[in-house]
Amino acid sequence: MSRAAAHLPTPPERIVHLGLGAFHRAHEAWYTARASDADRWGIVAFTGRSRDLAERLDPQDGLYTLVERGADADRFEVVPSIVRVEAGDDVAAFVAAVADPQIAILTLTITEAGYRLAADGTPDLADPDVASDLELLRVALAAGPSDGSDAVTANAAPVTALGRILLALDARRRAGAGPIALVSCDNLPDNGGLLQRAVADLAGRASPDLAAWLAQSVSVVSTSVDRITPAIDVDAESANVREATGWRDAAPVVTEPFADWVLSGRFPAGRPDWESAGARFVDDLEPWENRKLWMLNGAHTVLAAVGQTRGHALVSSAIDDPVCIRIVEALWDDDARQLPGLDLAPYRASLLERFRNPRIEHRLAQIAQDSTTKVRLRIVPVALDERDAGRTADGCATALAAWMLGVGRGVVPAPVGIDPTAVGSLDASARRALLCALDERLAADELFATRVAAAISALGASGTPASLPLLNHETHGTSPT
Repeated sequence: MSRAAAHLPTPPERIVHLGLGAFHRAHEAWYTARASDADRWGIVAFTGRSRDLAERLDPQDGLYTLVERGADADRFEVVPSIVRVEAGDDVAAFVAAVADPQIAILTLTITEAGYRLAADGTPDLADPDVASDLELLRVALAAGPSDGSDAVTANAAPVTALGRILLALDARRRAGAGPIALVSCDNLPDNGGLLQRAVADLAGRASPDLAAWLAQSVSVVSTSVDRITPAIDVDAESANVREATGWRDAAPVVTEPFADWVLSGRFPAGRPDWESAGARFVDDLEPWENRKLWMLNGAHTVLAAVGQTRGHALVSSAIDDPVCIRIVEALWDDDARQLPGLDLAPYRASLLERFRNPRIEHRLAQIAQDSTTKVRLRIVPVALDERDAGRTADGCATALAAWMLGVGRGVVPAPVGIDPTAVGSLDASARRALLCALDERLAADELFATRVAAAISALGASGTPASLPLLNHETHGTSPT
């Protein structure tokens, strides 16, 4: 597969991306290729640490096949927006790319771990790599402006993502290349705010001149990203692509048909017409982030617990269990009351369709990992807000009951510091310990604790829909099966 063979033009390099992987290629690169002005926006993509993907994509001129795996069939599409692929450890190439005045946007998918942040959201100076990079930046960025960016980067090779980004942005500052937008596409709440605070903190420690320039010339954009992109057997999927299309592709991507992208922030040097590809630009991102976090991720967390206790291994089978779907729908009813400005009926319908896709294998045991943290982020805030509003939060109470049942039966991990054998009975003491591990306010709320206890009793008794008296179930565009 090559551009010449596929008769595809090469758009000019306007975007740099750090953290090339399957999700970026299923999401941002795909949106960019589908934009009405795609011929003006090529992506220079840098891998993480591995050179493997660069070695696979470079002979293909950055082209790859996106396989949309629907419930009944696959759809194949060649995506041409990545025009150059580089290894992530080629710091000099990354710095040169970001310093190019034609580049308008730097996007990231480096995962939560890639930011190397402490609990307070600042760069983790206890991390040896962060500390080493900070010292390296202090020395490198102290070079006089007359030395030029080449002199600054000649011997500088930060190993952290933020260290490389700051080195590259300083080279852009020295080159007078103009403003740029930084866009985090990582699945993190307030990802733009997180990135902005981390970059500003590290720059302030390394170079006052760079910190001042960042405040004037760099815009940080927040995003909410959503598209399930599972891990695959690359060789098997390459064979699948070749059989279906005749193309030789060493780096295909498999994803679901659904995609969603919501952005908030400025692009001072321009951006693609992502709206024409279905992206949405908003002034306030928080409701959209919460929609995904509470409804998609929250439902996954519930299904991982109750689904496994009922013998299911995959989301696609759990969601068609009458007990599981009633718990999910009741949670969504609570969520909807906390998202009053959004039309949620189409989103709820799309979630059920996605969950039921049997050809996207989403394993409940994998989702169950780190479940305590997930419950704290995805269910507890809704429960607290519902209780503050004077409502019973029945959907959240039943969702937490399902989680506790999963802990008690050992299918989801117990909170840190709690002996799973000590809470297996789910008696009053165990329930209080588990609620305290989530939130002290909920544990002190006697009415809510009573609702959780009743739901545990109902779930543990027979597990039939009729045994869930707390659910005030409403139908929103779909019918549970």
